Amino acid sequence: MNISVELTFSPLQDDYEAAIIDFIKSLRASGLKVLENPLSTQVYGEYDEVMNLLQKEMKTALEAIERGLLYIKIVKSDRSDYEPHF
Repeated sequence: MNISVELTFSPLQDDYEAAIIDFIKSLRASGLKVLENPLSTQVYGEYDEVMNLLQKEMKTALEAIERGLLYIKIVKSDRSDYEPHF
């Protein structure tokens, strides 16, 4: 089963940029399809592969900060080729 995951990582501290950059670089290094925009990062792939990656990388990212939020949305389908039709 393929999934699409949207992540928003928001460290609640002043020095937050390095933690976000490290998190995104770790996701990119996975070999999965990863897309970013100014508000979130999307990861696409097979459920077990994506979730195994996220379990590890989300823990690492949260351990690297003092306080923060990590929002996650999961869609049951690969939406990586989505284009608006309006």
